[in-house]
Amino acid sequence: MNKLKVGMISFAHGHAFSYFHALLSLPEVELVGIADPLKSRVDSLLNQHPLSYYEDYRELLAADIDAVVICSENVYHAEITIEAAKRGKHVLCEKPLGITTEEMQAMLSACQENNVQLMTAFPCRYLAAVVQAKKAVENGEIGEIVAIKGTNRGTFPGGWFVDPKLSGGGALLDHTVHVMDLMNWFTGSQVKEVYAYAAALFHENLEVDDAGMIHVKFANGAFGVLDTSWSRTAPFPTWGDVTMEIIGTKGVISVDGLAQKNELYSSAAGKGQWDYWGDNMDAYMIQAFVQALLSGEAVPISGEDGLRSAAVALAGYRSIQEGQPVLL
Repeated sequence: MNKLKVGMISFAHGHAFSYFHALLSLPEVELVGIADPLKSRVDSLLNQHPLSYYEDYRELLAADIDAVVICSENVYHAEITIEAAKRGKHVLCEKPLGITTEEMQAMLSACQENNVQLMTAFPCRYLAAVVQAKKAVENGEIGEIVAIKGTNRGTFPGGWFVDPKLSGGGALLDHTVHVMDLMNWFTGSQVKEVYAYAAALFHENLEVDDAGMIHVKFANGAFGVLDTSWSRTAPFPTWGDVTMEIIGTKGVISVDGLAQKNELYSSAAGKGQWDYWGDNMDAYMIQAFVQALLSGEAVPISGEDGLRSAAVALAGYRSIQEGQPVLL
């Protein structure tokens, strides 16, 4: 069997652990090694699996690998991606793709110039409810999309996520990109105008925003509004939600992306708990990345997709500064 040799760079973002196990589950993948400047973050994995460890990601890039999965702090996405491209490695990069439009464009250019593929980690495209809703829209079941109301409300992440020097922004950047990518995907259009609000409402002494609302107008005339807040408190059963209400000229589709769950209410636990039984969106995304590279096809979620959604969040911050809508 022709195997894809993959390395993982940084486990700063918690999604890395899910991607790690998804890669391990695929017989067509050889997971070669892990690079992370903080070995303590990956000690548990190294103790369980015979993998090479590298403190410097450049040493991993020098190894015999075909692709890398990057889950570093946001500020390092561009640097690592560009270096990987120069070494001829395909890239799957955690969202947001970058923290400025200029650096994301540089990432795309580096990958194009070195004939490697860049995929943005948007696993929400593989949620069962999202997949079904996309098919219904494509089949014309609700006519033309007029507007989409979405939420991606999460719990407070803490750590480097609230350090603007590492994250590049707060909740507006962190939680715009997933559902905005879905909105872009469903409408088949690009955002042309952005108006946003963001502030630190739920936590004191923050250098970034923890609450946000972003409003967009698409080139085809459709509208979108998205709640991006870290507004889920500690007692909430899970990290957050992914929802959309898609309004068409002939009907409406309501999407609850994380509805495949059992609910448990336990006095011992002290709060409600959700136990997911449904499809693993991360596993499907990783499989799609691997299959595209092995078959020589285009990755299903491109770097351009990542740039388009992150650019909306960045435009949202400009809108807040100017106090008015801004054009993309």
